[in-house]
Parts: sequence; structure tokens; C-alpha cells
Amino acid sequence: MTKRHSQKYKIDRRMGENLWGRPKSPLNKREYGPGQHGQRRKGKMSDFGLQLRAKQKLKGYYGSISEKQFRGIYDEAVRRRGDTSENLIGLLESRLDAIVYRAKFVPTVFAARQFVSHGHTKVNGQRVNVPSYRCKPGDVIEVREKSKNLLSVLEAIGLAERDVPDYIEADHSKMTANFVRMPALGDVPYAATMEPNLVIEFYSR
Repeated sequence: MTKRHSQKYKIDRRMGENLWGRPKSPLNKREYGPGQHGQRRKGKMSDFGLQLRAKQKLKGYYGSISEKQFRGIYDEAVRRRGDTSENLIGLLESRLDAIVYRAKFVPTVFAARQFVSHGHTKVNGQRVNVPSYRCKPGDVIEVREKSKNLLSVLEAIGLAERDVPDYIEADHSKMTANFVRMPALGDVPYAATMEPNLVIEFYSR
């Protein structure tokens, strides 16, 4: 299990933003970084620092993506036609764990990875337990029959802190979600401002 799973709230404090918009975020009480030097006044950040921060924030948002995986997604975004920044966001949001999170089958992106890894999901009727599995528009994601009554799933569906975005059609009565289309940056309901253009600049230096 990635260390980031146990340090998710530290990511919020390090970035200085409530990345997921969760009411439990420590930033709601302590608006400074972690550690004994967290309250020091910060100087002006360099261009490289801004780019690195944007990369860490976007990668951290998706919880369990390694640097190697994230770089691979960037490389794929570059190879595709169109705007690289938009391609990057579309590829990140087409991951199975991201769709499970967006469809509100789980409360957090960290729970989404675990949920998929434990075999609770199907894609087009086939069991898939790979969180990084890339879904295509038109794919139908569903919670397995034996998992539909899990308390964590029922609680997640009732969460009022976020809504299902319009590029996913979720039917919570059947526990299914249709991945309608690849989203653009403006379609994704990030609680914090993401700057994929700076991520592109970081990797293209």
C-alpha cells in the first residue's frame, strides 16, 4: 500500500489547499503546512517551484498514482492529438478508480483504489480489479452484486459534499455508471484549482 494512503491529509496541508473539499481536512483548523517548520513565512516561488507544485498537486489528488505511472500518462497525453493539458485530464479521469470515485460508489479516491483492487467492480460485465484500467466512452461500470449492500457504498451514495459530473451517468438504484465521454478540464469538479498547463511545462523542460 502506498504511503500516500496514510498521509492524505498531510498532502492537503503541504499544498495549502483542501484538495478534495472534504470537511475532515485539517486545513479547516490549521491553515499551514505539516511539521515543525510548517508555520514559517514562505518566500516567492520560482517558476520551477510552481510547476513542481502543480504536478505534485494533480498527482496527489488521484491518491495512489506513482511517479512512473503519472509520467506514462503524460507521455500518452503528448502523443494524442489536441491540447496536451486537456488530454492529460481526460486520461486521468478515464481511470477506473477515478470513475468509481466520481460515480459516488466510494467516499474518497483512496477508497476507490482499494474498492477496485478488492474486485468489487465490473466493466461491461467483466470483473476488473486494476485501478489504472482505462475506460472508454460508452463503457458501463457496475458494482458487483455481492458488494451492492456494503455499508461504505451506501454511505458514499448519500454524501452531500459532491455531485456526479455530467460526463458520467450514474444509476444508484442499480449501482451502475456509464462513462459518457472524455471530460475537459472545465468539466471536472476539482475542489482546488488544477493547472495541468504547468504540469506540461514541468515535464517538457
